[in-house]
Amino acid sequence: MLNLIIFGAPGSGKGTQSEKLIDNYGLYHISTGEVLRDHIARGTDLGKIADTYISEGLLIPDDLMISILDDLLDKNSHLTQNGVIFDGFPRTVPQADALTKLLEKRNMKIDAVVGLEVDENELVDRILKRGKETNRADDNLETIKKRLEVYHNQTTPLREYYLGQGIYHPVKGSGSVEDIFTDIKSRLDNLK
Repeated sequence: MLNLIIFGAPGSGKGTQSEKLIDNYGLYHISTGEVLRDHIARGTDLGKIADTYISEGLLIPDDLMISILDDLLDKNSHLTQNGVIFDGFPRTVPQADALTKLLEKRNMKIDAVVGLEVDENELVDRILKRGKETNRADDNLETIKKRLEVYHNQTTPLREYYLGQGIYHPVKGSGSVEDIFTDIKSRLDNLK
């Protein structure tokens, strides 16, 4: 079993690399962004609450995200036998602590945190391009700047948190998708 967190700023390539990790290791993928966008698109009560935060570039409250993850892991326990990749969560140190507790009650732990590190100008360019290709409403310059500010203020401390645990693996997130994945895979394969 291999439980991972893929970590990085918006636009760093988390979704792209997650797909490759899922294919390679047979992991169950939890993208909190996808889960929340699905609820928003379906107009669920959760989606309405989430939309008020996401449309402003803000993070969802911790207790709400933890209950969503708890429910997802319960309903999909049959898919987690090879491990789980968390994409977009945790985003704060309190969320990381809550995730640790959530996993401990299932006799699981985080084995590695893959940190995709990309220059900020490249991030903005990537997100704007993605917004044009996918028509994601939250991929506009004003929201991007707010998301990056939130990321730097609230999420960057996670890098230090996981470095302190010895499980953070910084990966240069620029270059070809294949080269980035090769770097990630070599680090993960060395954990076994």
